[in-house]
This record gives sequence, C-alpha cells and structure tokens, in this order.
Amino acid sequence: MAMAILANTEFATFQFLKDRLDLTDSDLSKQMSTLVSAGYVKAKKRGRGPGSVTTYLMTAQGDRAYRAHRKALFAMLGEDS
Repeated sequence: MAMAILANTEFATFQFLKDRLDLTDSDLSKQMSTLVSAGYVKAKKRGRGPGSVTTYLMTAQGDRAYRAHRKALFAMLGEDS
C-alpha cells in the first residue's frame, strides 16, 4: 500500500504513511527499508533525534515495478488497468 500512496503523490513522510497504513513504527520501517534496498523508493532524512523527519519518494524503477504489478493484478481480475 505504501507504493500505491507514493505512486499518487510527489513524496510522503514516515508519519503520513504510518497514519494512513495503520502500522507500527517497526513494521513500517522494515517495509520501507526493503523498498529502499530494492531501489524502488528513495529516503531523505532531515534532522536528528525525536524531531527528525524521514521523507520517501518513489524512484523511476519503483514506478515501473508498481505499474507492472498493478497491470498484472488487473489482468488476473480480467479488468483493464
């Protein structure tokens, strides 16, 4: 779901994603780390400690992968994307 959000916005903060996806810090952190490691998402951290803000944006590679995944899901449902 994080990819769906990022596909429809320029960027999203960790807190925004956490609130929308109803995940714990740990679960969201693991998911986003996996997406960053795969090259699908880029993370930018501003500040240090409790006041820091992490922002995520989808990379071109992530956009291609998301669109291909979405297309495959629609094909399985017999629908147009």
